[in-house]
Amino acid sequence: MPTHKTPAETNSPVKLFVLDTNVLMHDPTSLFRFEEHDVYLPMYVLEELDNNKKGMTEVARNARQASRFLDSLVSSASINIEEGVPLQALGNKAATGRLFLQTQFITQDLPQTLANGKADNAIIGVVMFLRKQQSKREIILVSKDINMRIKARALGMDAQDYFNDKVLEDSDLLYTGVKLLPADFWEKHGKDMKSGSQNGHTFYDITGPLCRDLLVNEFVYQETEGATPFHAVVTEQNGDTAMLRTLTDYSHQKNAIWGITARNREQSFVLNLLMNPEIDFVTLLGQAGTGKTLLTLAAGLMQTLETKRYSEIIITRVTVPVGEDIGFLPGTEEEKMNPWMGALDDNLDVLNKSDDESGDWGRAATRDLIRSRIKVKSLNFMRGRTFLNKFLIIDEAQNLTPKQMKTLITRAGPGTKVVCMGNIAQIDTPYLSEGSSGLTYVVDRFKGWEHSGHVTLQRGERSRLADHAGEVL
Repeated sequence: MPTHKTPAETNSPVKLFVLDTNVLMHDPTSLFRFEEHDVYLPMYVLEELDNNKKGMTEVARNARQASRFLDSLVSSASINIEEGVPLQALGNKAATGRLFLQTQFITQDLPQTLANGKADNAIIGVVMFLRKQQSKREIILVSKDINMRIKARALGMDAQDYFNDKVLEDSDLLYTGVKLLPADFWEKHGKDMKSGSQNGHTFYDITGPLCRDLLVNEFVYQETEGATPFHAVVTEQNGDTAMLRTLTDYSHQKNAIWGITARNREQSFVLNLLMNPEIDFVTLLGQAGTGKTLLTLAAGLMQTLETKRYSEIIITRVTVPVGEDIGFLPGTEEEKMNPWMGALDDNLDVLNKSDDESGDWGRAATRDLIRSRIKVKSLNFMRGRTFLNKFLIIDEAQNLTPKQMKTLITRAGPGTKVVCMGNIAQIDTPYLSEGSSGLTYVVDRFKGWEHSGHVTLQRGERSRLADHAGEVL
């Protein structure tokens, strides 16, 4: 049997990664994510890309993009394809390895329990052949399919998930936006270094080693028994120096937003972000009942109807059902989206009940006014739009991919504020995990930017039943 022209049979640290089709359909740029290592594509992968290229789904678009990348690489290669195509051919300096395509028919005896003709098993057969042909080289199968990885490992092969799409391996390491100051913080950094007051806020210039770990718009706090709690936000950070600014206390009734006051420390931090005109992008994480939607709607209504900072509120969310799909919904775009917006109506009921003096007629009129300034939009029609002076709320953002998140956030025009909220423990989209969710992606990428802020809400305020269920179930 003729052999493939592949790198020399040595103990080279350069590995050969065999990609499954679902990796390319998940991330077409995965071809360039393996740095100095080589990439191998079995013929079945090309066939599956061709079978899945039709349609307007995210998978079909990714399959077409992967095919375009492959076409550009192969057509730009000045050497024989069998010798490997340099992945740098498209100008990607990070990828220094080579791309190998299966150019010859491979017959590999598979265990009788694995059906012949199935694409997954055929790819496993290619990996088995390469392991025999290049015994001194590390051959690794990369697949998003859990069962395929299990089958490969059962047959003694190296198999792993595609990790380059993950922002973090452990979601516990995700930026929370909140930091507890140590008890000796003021002794080491100097609380007496006040730099003045402005609009009721006190500023502190601090110097010390902890400043290196602070980020702009990160909230810091210190709560000592018997002393007044200290809550502040980092406004500047440069090496060993930083500036802190005290916050508005939104737990006090005099600072209520549309009749809503903060019930805990993190909720007050959230309202400081939502009401700050210098903050253009806010991300909120938290389990059910922590107040993400209620606080965001209250801040949006206050700044839309009272201060007129924004012209209207736009709400969108991913339409991924929890259970079985109930089929197509009738009506206009907004009517189709209404069944997905039960949380909006529930929170509007809470916000409307805060006005007890106006009676039933007054509340009904207020509700109609509120609904006239709130537009419910579908994600499907967002591409190409530009929102001017809008308060854009992206609900259930944990179900968005990083590419979808980029599409939405780049819709923001001058004067628009974008709020993304969700719970990364409730991801319903296939192939997304806590580490690869678009919400995790933007939290990590936007941290430290002077016009963005993030808070992870820890404490549920819905009811004692909901809080207990969140802990024990």
